[in-house]
Amino acid sequence: MRGGTKRSGTVTQGHAREPWRLLLVEDDRELSAMLFDTMRGEGYAVDVATDGQRGLHLGLSRRYDVLVVDRRLPALDGLDLLSRLRSRAVRTPVLLLTAMGTVHDRVDGLDAGADDYLVKPFELDELSARLRALCRRTLDVTDVLRIGSGHLHVGRREVELPSGEQIALATREFALLWALASRPDAVHSRAELRRSVFQEAPATSIVDTYVYYLRRKLGREVVRTVRGLGYRLGAL
Repeated sequence: MRGGTKRSGTVTQGHAREPWRLLLVEDDRELSAMLFDTMRGEGYAVDVATDGQRGLHLGLSRRYDVLVVDRRLPALDGLDLLSRLRSRAVRTPVLLLTAMGTVHDRVDGLDAGADDYLVKPFELDELSARLRALCRRTLDVTDVLRIGSGHLHVGRREVELPSGEQIALATREFALLWALASRPDAVHSRAELRRSVFQEAPATSIVDTYVYYLRRKLGREVVRTVRGLGYRLGAL
């Protein structure tokens, strides 16, 4: 990787004061340490995973503004990691790093869910600029799904109740509610929801657990039970 001129200052988020949260998934420890220092210097709060399985766990359990993912990773390939995150409605912008720069490789990365693609070796200034652009895109996400008289704000992973109160959801809570809200008239079987939202889980009982979590946060009517068939979206 070629170095660039290090920019001073922090990343701005409009009027927000908290730093952008970045997940770096990179198994090359020397490169990972360099990028960690660079991104910290740019004002990001950075978490690091050195294999794809750890990256998947962090991507599902914590909220980030942008992800930087290496294409070739141990335990779980970068493309598989991206596909699994997207299948759970994790819409966080992803920059894919790779030494594989053919058109076919770039198409594979974008099809797997990457928002941008940077081929090694690269300039640090270009990486920084691309990350700033992806973070700005986070602010532009305006998708809103109705849930009765309330709203699911996709970009923020928050539910706005009819009273105006906003409730943040954990990643898997959001993924389950998004799966139901994206097809509001459909009845979803527990097996279908396990496959689409909780792929690593061996039993469909995990669906019932997260339905309970959603009802506890948002009210019992937010998810309706269709006896003998599964679940469907309710109302707030």
